[in-house]
Amino acid sequence: MLTLAIECATEACSAALFEEGKLLDGRYAVIGRGHAERLVPMIAELPGKGRCDRVVVSLGPGSFTGVRIGLAAARALGLAWRVDVLGYPTLALVAAMARANTAGPVSVCMSGGHGEWFVQNFAVDGSQEAPLVSLPPAAAAEAASHSLVAGSQAEALVALRGSGTALPLLPDARSFALLPAGFLDSDLTPLYGRPPDARLPGATT
Repeated sequence: MLTLAIECATEACSAALFEEGKLLDGRYAVIGRGHAERLVPMIAELPGKGRCDRVVVSLGPGSFTGVRIGLAAARALGLAWRVDVLGYPTLALVAAMARANTAGPVSVCMSGGHGEWFVQNFAVDGSQEAPLVSLPPAAAAEAASHSLVAGSQAEALVALRGSGTALPLLPDARSFALLPAGFLDSDLTPLYGRPPDARLPGATT
């Protein structure tokens, strides 16, 4: 089975092609903005222009725009190639990447919106210990329960907390094979991690 992995929920943009879990080829770049312009050419550079038997894509949390771009591309390719499209949580991939470097439980801390940080704790087997939260930095430092902290805000959180080990990481589609299979989901609802800024008139929640 050929699997195309797409990851553009953060300032990094990447795409990778796997055969039975083995990486065939991949592209990765930290671009900040412009995912819509970079993602499709990245996929086109892969063997067979990325043609696959299934597509997997990050559901977030991360950049609202990046998450939507990744999902739109994955859905379009799935429709064109008539293959399944599955989603996975961004922070779970970062946790898997961290455990590949250092065995043990890990707290993941990534940049969120409006100065907040996304935080989630993962057990030694990679499972989620608690739901994803979006918190101000001080509260995020308290919520991160493990000594090892991975993610784009790992260094800032460890410095704020005054203890632990930071592993700065951005999610990378080329590491998709590290992700436990249990995180794949056919529900492609984005994981924004916090309520939307805009609300309908009269809405109370």
